[in-house]
Amino acid sequence: MSVLVLAEVDNGVLSPSTARIVQAASQLGPLDILVPGSAEAAAAAAALSPVRKVLRSADNALADALAEVLFSLAPGYEYVVSGASSAGKDVMPRLAARLDIQPVTDIVAIDGDNHFTRPIYAGNALETLFDGQAQHVLTFRASAFPPAAIGNAAPVEVLEHPVISAARFIAAHRSADDVIDLATAQIVVGGGVSFRSAEGFQLIEKLGKILGAAIGATRAAVDAGYAPNDWQVGQTGKIIAPDLYIAIGISGALQHLAGIQGAKKIIAINSDPEAPIAKIADVALIGDLFEIVPQLTAELEKMGIKR
Repeated sequence: MSVLVLAEVDNGVLSPSTARIVQAASQLGPLDILVPGSAEAAAAAAALSPVRKVLRSADNALADALAEVLFSLAPGYEYVVSGASSAGKDVMPRLAARLDIQPVTDIVAIDGDNHFTRPIYAGNALETLFDGQAQHVLTFRASAFPPAAIGNAAPVEVLEHPVISAARFIAAHRSADDVIDLATAQIVVGGGVSFRSAEGFQLIEKLGKILGAAIGATRAAVDAGYAPNDWQVGQTGKIIAPDLYIAIGISGALQHLAGIQGAKKIIAINSDPEAPIAKIADVALIGDLFEIVPQLTAELEKMGIKR
């Protein structure tokens, strides 16, 4: 029961989420990992303990090209796996269509022989399903699994066959290099439209910097222009599972709650004690965020909590 994992490579570097996907997929059997292009990323993948072999393909990150590479390798594997990220959602359905099988997506747990758990109804329920197909195309939520250990030295094999794409890569537009990845962050500070402006949202950024946290935002805050798109958390944004989520000025709309189901602890700062987020929070601070957040930031600075 061999497994092939598609690694995620960002600007030539192996994404931290890949270690979590490898750990999840290792429950299915011995695994190899496909790394698109980067020699540096291939070396990092070879260091992940469960990896048996690294397959390094030509440097082409376009979805149709990666799907074709996976399709050529698929006959040697029972499972082909990726993260349930934007890249995985682009590549894996193409592969499933080429293999003429049904993919199983957004898996958060493996429950035995080809039984998988995934969220449904915007994260309000979990379903366990059985995949009885002879071959399996799967995507896992990286935030639901711990990262694989490092200390391996798996061999790296360079694939010789050409990578052909019908599309042409034009440009990549990147966010700041020092932004912490939301999908794997241990602490996330999230803000809503209650901040009233992009300038007001800087209160969140200052608090997040002190805590060493990733910054998140509701869809309303993103739509209002207070935060960039890649900060959006929720059903139509990123799914997170931090150790601590601090929700500030967030009412707790259903689509946002769907993105924070995996958070271990939630602190809510809100002026409305009846807000949905306040009711599910472990700790709720009721008051004006423009008073509470600066006070909290100042106290943390006094305590020397600065990362």
